[in-house]
Amino acid sequence: MKKKLANSMMSSPNDLKLVSLTWPIFFEIFLFMLIGSVDIYMISAISDDAVAAVGMSHQMIMIAILILEVIGNGAAIVVAQYIGSRKFTEAAKISGVAITLNLMVGLFISIIFIVFGGWMLKTLNLQGDILVYGKTYLLIVGGGIFLQALINIFAAIIRTYGYTKETMLVSLLMNIIHLVLNYLFIFGHLGFSEMGVKGAALSNIFSRLICLGIFFWLLYRLMSVRIRWTYYIHLSKEYIRKILKIGVPSAVEQIMYQCCQLVFFFYTTYIGAEALATKQYAANISMFIFLFCMAVSMGTAIITGRLIGAGEPEEAYRRVRQSLKWSMVVTIAVNIIVIILREPLLGLFTDNKAIIQLGSQILLISILLETGRTGNIVMINSLRAAGDAKFPLYMGIISMVGVSLPLGYILAFQLDLGLVGIWIANATDEWIRSIIMHFRWKSRAWEKHALVNHDHAEQKEPIINPV
Repeated sequence: MKKKLANSMMSSPNDLKLVSLTWPIFFEIFLFMLIGSVDIYMISAISDDAVAAVGMSHQMIMIAILILEVIGNGAAIVVAQYIGSRKFTEAAKISGVAITLNLMVGLFISIIFIVFGGWMLKTLNLQGDILVYGKTYLLIVGGGIFLQALINIFAAIIRTYGYTKETMLVSLLMNIIHLVLNYLFIFGHLGFSEMGVKGAALSNIFSRLICLGIFFWLLYRLMSVRIRWTYYIHLSKEYIRKILKIGVPSAVEQIMYQCCQLVFFFYTTYIGAEALATKQYAANISMFIFLFCMAVSMGTAIITGRLIGAGEPEEAYRRVRQSLKWSMVVTIAVNIIVIILREPLLGLFTDNKAIIQLGSQILLISILLETGRTGNIVMINSLRAAGDAKFPLYMGIISMVGVSLPLGYILAFQLDLGLVGIWIANATDEWIRSIIMHFRWKSRAWEKHALVNHDHAEQKEPIINPV
């Protein structure tokens, strides 16, 4: 382990291979997405109302997780650039600050869900059993969101140091625990009470609590310069400023996207209950289409951050263009497979023929949505890794709020396309932003946003192996 650590830290950013970074990230994201999908799948045995409730609550929880990524995303990029410039003590100090900040924000959001969760669901036009199920799930999982806050920041830091396999294995363990506890808690096996939606929520909390302890142990096992306890307490204004410079625009852009999805969900409540369930099933299947591009974008961001920190923007430019090509090819291939198998895939969740028929139409349109989303995700994450985080936010506000929401309303209600119209509006937004981000990368304007000053660089620090 120690030898592996030293080799990882001493290697040049050019030595980092995208494939070796990406495949563990691919499976880690897959496993993270699987938690929500497993809940949806197993709860579908209860009712379609329960599925709609958990899907809505999960979407609100995802917004909270994106808020937590204000610090996680910012810290990962800043740490990557300092690792690239071989300033490992600085990287450890920034990591300590980020962990403390994320915990504080996580506790605050947990309180918000506990106090206002039911009210938030009511404002989204949820009623009857859907509201009851949603309040139960949101109170438990949302109330424990501070656990995910720590998991996010630990995993982000460990991945930035190049240990993507380790975070993948922890995610695998978390999913196994979650699946077993779901089986016991939802359906009441092996002497446990049958708890339904409440059981899925408790399973979620317990599995995350166990894996949080493992992530904490890994953090101190893998880092070259360990985080001292004083690093958690001394909240340097300089480090906070650098983290927020990247993190705030990144998270606001993603929160904006999720809020738009909530508006689309609100639109869907007026289309009908079957459309609500269809949206959740189709969205869960679609998540696995863009899984590869998410993994590539995260691996590319790690490499880009290190290259920028090492003062090699030309190589960063080349590597990002290469990553975009590969992710687009794979996305199209996976999309074609999903389109061919769309009816059997939807049949895994429901036997309602109307839902399967509508879901099949939605997944057919996914070829437009997912190709645009692939280009958008890869380019935006690369711009952030280079320090250029504000531009994607500004373009996101214009495209998402100014284009997709009004277009979705017109297509869904005035042209009577319903859920299909909402999907087309989403695809339009993704393609607009994808094209704009592509030209932003080609302009090389991101080169002036590096976070590490190479003109007055500190002397390279030696590798300090963990004891």
